[in-house]
Amino acid sequence: MVVHATSDSGAAATPRPGFNPLREATDRRLPRIAGPCAMVLFGVTGDLSRKKLLPAIYDLANRGLLPPGFSLIGFARRDWTVEQFTGEVYDAVRAHARTEFKDEVWRQLAEGFRFVSGSFSDADAFRRLKETVDAVEAERGIAGNVAFYLSVPPSAFPQVCGQLAEFGLAKPPEGSWRRVIIEKPFGHDLASAQELDTVVSSAFNPDSVFRIDHYLGKETVQNILALRFANEMFEPIWNNNFIDHVQITMAEDIGIGGRAGYYDGIGAARDVIQNHLLQLMALTAMEEPVVFDAAALRAEKVKILSAVRLPEDLAAATARGQYAAGWQGGVPVVGYLEEDGIPADSHTETYAALRLEVDTRRWAGTPFYLRTGKRLGRRVTEVAVVFKPAPHLPFSRMAQSQDSRNAIVIRVQPDEGVTIRFGAKVPGTALEVRDVSMDFGYGNSFTEASPEAYERLILDVLLGDPPLFPQRDEVELSWRILDPVEEFWAGLGAPEPYQAGSWGPDSGKAMLARDGRVWRRP
Repeated sequence: MVVHATSDSGAAATPRPGFNPLREATDRRLPRIAGPCAMVLFGVTGDLSRKKLLPAIYDLANRGLLPPGFSLIGFARRDWTVEQFTGEVYDAVRAHARTEFKDEVWRQLAEGFRFVSGSFSDADAFRRLKETVDAVEAERGIAGNVAFYLSVPPSAFPQVCGQLAEFGLAKPPEGSWRRVIIEKPFGHDLASAQELDTVVSSAFNPDSVFRIDHYLGKETVQNILALRFANEMFEPIWNNNFIDHVQITMAEDIGIGGRAGYYDGIGAARDVIQNHLLQLMALTAMEEPVVFDAAALRAEKVKILSAVRLPEDLAAATARGQYAAGWQGGVPVVGYLEEDGIPADSHTETYAALRLEVDTRRWAGTPFYLRTGKRLGRRVTEVAVVFKPAPHLPFSRMAQSQDSRNAIVIRVQPDEGVTIRFGAKVPGTALEVRDVSMDFGYGNSFTEASPEAYERLILDVLLGDPPLFPQRDEVELSWRILDPVEEFWAGLGAPEPYQAGSWGPDSGKAMLARDGRVWRRP
């Protein structure tokens, strides 16, 4: 069963209470367009830039959301001319852009391309960058507004931020803005996260620091808020009186690929749970904000993260594993320890699962199970809200499946949408109840394709709109949750192996079995 989104039309309705025709005259469906500005992209030759950032900038231009004078300044060690840089951007756009290629859009966008060659330690390179920004200001009318995207390893942040401050690039001229965008990981524990924030904040105002968590830019993640707070039917049952537990899963069917240098020593929990999954948990569990702005949304997420409690028995409430050789998609694959660049004695986990409690009136007694892993059964990210069984069945218990539970499943990727699972009678003379699903899919209900997460997030930076960006207090609270788990795991030795293509180690299944529950198989 597919539910299609529709809109009511026809006879005029009675004005709703509080209706103000002057306020409503502004059509909120109209897109917001960034004002005059430029972006300096560090790490422009990396995979993230080629596959995500550069295509997203083109897609924004193609949708008419960038100003005509927008300028993109690439910074890298390559000894490129502007023409060579333009060619590299062109190749990235043609290979990875979401929207169709239009010559007129490309020509206008490419007029604003500039390139500065140099290393992060090269003072002359940053002097040339300052001259380039000043020239773009004179030629393109960017009004002094510049965003600096640090698509570089966190170890390079101090050097880059120091150089930007040294040459006056971090301080905005009167009436303009300067912003910095940093990618995760935001440290590898609480102490390093605090140190990183000190470094970045020494150059930029804290309100001008945008931490990118690309999961928060996904349409389906934002739809968690719409599902909960724009629909009266869900809020009365969104609590521990009706909800048995919540499962949040991010599973990947791939291995580490060429990321050995980054991934080994970091692991699944630091890579995914500390940021993506705890943010999904906060959005699922938070109270309704008074208004949808950055401060109100952050305040509610911080309340949830502050209320998270780790169980005392971490051996029973956590699980970790490391994929071994197996089969994936009918193809034999090697184990983690056989991957290129991985030490034979590595204890880095590729699967991590946690059981968390939220000590609030709404959620007391309702556990949240978080899991992530590589080389699992399939690629999927979802939030599954599983309800308690019916307290009384007026028909035979044999008429209904023993493990039948109502559930609301928010699918973040790859098939974005929402599924509601409930029991229905099987056609026939016997009274037999079987689980069925009612499904909403973005692809079925809306004609416009969902924008890539980076499109939304880059535009929000240029607009100065920060609701979807985790702030310092959220990052630190997330590390306070994860650090004790990492310290506990550090004393356990090697993670439990699990076969590639499976759904993780036995310890992950046992973690739920102790509570009389099982993981969903997406």
